[in-house]
Amino acid sequence: MIVQRDSARLVHYLLRLVVILILIAQVLNKNYENVFLCILTLMLFAVPSFIETNTRIDIPDTLENIILFFIFSAEILGEMRSYYVTYPFWDTALHTANGFLAAAIGFSLVDILNQNERFSFRLSPIFVAIVAFCFSMTIGVLWEIFEFGMDRLLAFDMQKDTYINQINSVLLNPNGENVPIHIVIGEVSVNEQPWPAYIDIGLLDTMKDLIVNLIGAALFSVFGYFYVKHRGKSHIVHRFLLKHMEHAEHME
Repeated sequence: MIVQRDSARLVHYLLRLVVILILIAQVLNKNYENVFLCILTLMLFAVPSFIETNTRIDIPDTLENIILFFIFSAEILGEMRSYYVTYPFWDTALHTANGFLAAAIGFSLVDILNQNERFSFRLSPIFVAIVAFCFSMTIGVLWEIFEFGMDRLLAFDMQKDTYINQINSVLLNPNGENVPIHIVIGEVSVNEQPWPAYIDIGLLDTMKDLIVNLIGAALFSVFGYFYVKHRGKSHIVHRFLLKHMEHAEHME
């Protein structure tokens, strides 16, 4: 346990050191937008420690390390280094991981209540798994609403555009019938500028993000179901579950 915690602290310090060095470089380059991203990253890094210090919740080192790497991958690599644009799979991978992690957190919160002796009810494994899945999907939906809001209100482009070469549309049915017609798009002209295809302004990106979030959430929910059903026999799932301090101290 001591070795694990020492390795976890090392990961925390190294990631913070890297971000601080990047922050200094961005200040010297007078790139204040990236300075803000670095400060935001350092603030997000402090959230797990803040939760552990101010609540009776213990965050396992494996989960905490993955959360820190997730933040670094999203803010520093994704935004500052433009990995979202350079590597199309980057956003997909992070949304899948988000679904998995959010399901782990939702599962943990319900499982903590399930084990608390002050509560007289005991939830079945399938119900705990369903709650974890729904919790993760709710987080995913709220994030997509946030992206939509940022795009609309602050003129961002968090919901990335996509070229579409063909569509099926009822609106363009020449007979006015409720029957979709298939249209192949060769070229589109906007403000006298030719585009290679029609541009979808976020729907496909949003649905893709929700689908991979669903995959990540479903994956952990299945693991979590068997963890509760066979109570604690999975050492892998155990590394992703928040614990009440009393339970964590008892297990140590």
